[in-house]
Amino acid sequence: MGGQACIVYGGAEFSRDVDLAVDPTESNLRRVRAALSALKAEPAYFPPLSSRVLRRGHACHFRCRVPEAHGLRVDLRSKMRGVAGFPVLWNRRVERKAGQPALRIKILSLPDLVRAKKTQRDKDWPMIRRMIDAEIVSTPRPQSARVKFWLKECRTPEVLIDLVREFRQIALREARTRAAVREAMSGDPDRVYRELRAEEDRERREDRTYWTPLMRELESQRLGRHS
Repeated sequence: MGGQACIVYGGAEFSRDVDLAVDPTESNLRRVRAALSALKAEPAYFPPLSSRVLRRGHACHFRCRVPEAHGLRVDLRSKMRGVAGFPVLWNRRVERKAGQPALRIKILSLPDLVRAKKTQRDKDWPMIRRMIDAEIVSTPRPQSARVKFWLKECRTPEVLIDLVREFRQIALREARTRAAVREAMSGDPDRVYRELRAEEDRERREDRTYWTPLMRELESQRLGRHS
């Protein structure tokens, strides 16, 4: 669900860790712990892995010690701001082949990954833009549902303007709910850019608001553990 998934969708990134969305049931966490044990993974940060911690929205971090993956960090999460619950994410997952010999990996669908990447971190926003642009270029005959998704999430002014011109009727409907689409109808990239920036600023503020109580909770637990 992190940088590795972005690479699959064409958003090339040097990723230093592996981010996984996991089902936080106790039976599944037993399998997760067995996998971490096989990797000789040690907790890297607070908090400790538990169903309660994951359901609250916290991330659990580990550092692998097996020779073939020494130093690789594995981050586990189950709940993300604005993203559907794990059962829905699992039903919408995408499977791709990777590696030699080929393995089948399960990744978030592109709409879910885009939603998960709308954070306060600077590096996430260019990644969203690259993934959407890559899919547009690689999909010559899109269905209307995919066009709606592009119009809703595209973050490149010139590309959004081209979408509006090519899919005018769909764009007229989407313009009711997205100001950037309305601005794209003007054909002025600067106007579109300003609205896209306003969207990003709103999402960053909402992400900071979401994380503030969680960070306070972690700090309180950390201090209590060391008192």
